[in-house]
Amino acid sequence: MIREIGTEDFGGLMQLYTQLHDNPIPEQDERIRGIWERILRDPDHHIIIAEESGKIVSSCVCVIVPNLTHEQRPYALIENVVTDQAYRKRGLASACLQYAKELAVREHCYKMMLLTGSKEPGTLRFYKQAGYNRKDKTAFIQWL
Repeated sequence: MIREIGTEDFGGLMQLYTQLHDNPIPEQDERIRGIWERILRDPDHHIIIAEESGKIVSSCVCVIVPNLTHEQRPYALIENVVTDQAYRKRGLASACLQYAKELAVREHCYKMMLLTGSKEPGTLRFYKQAGYNRKDKTAFIQWL
């Protein structure tokens, strides 16, 4: 099942995120709860998940960004695309990205952008097959 995240999904999402850049599960302190609640309240911040047998096995984030150019149409940013290693090659991340695309179309976005740090040919092919290209823009990152 592909759906948007709910309040009760924090633990499952954090477990999945351990497979994203070896991300540790943060202690659920007041700061983390505040971030989680802020994300849940933000109508432009969407965490999309694939769930199988009650377990979150794939996810991506889609953020809709209001914009004053391109006829004041927003754009969408895609981040944190991850699938549990045991569930890969089943189309789950593709389904999450498709959900994000449908959301962006519904919000009248003029483009979607996705960055990846991966240099793996299979990962890059996956994003190309999902409709993203490497030709139109050049990305620059400044880590803070």
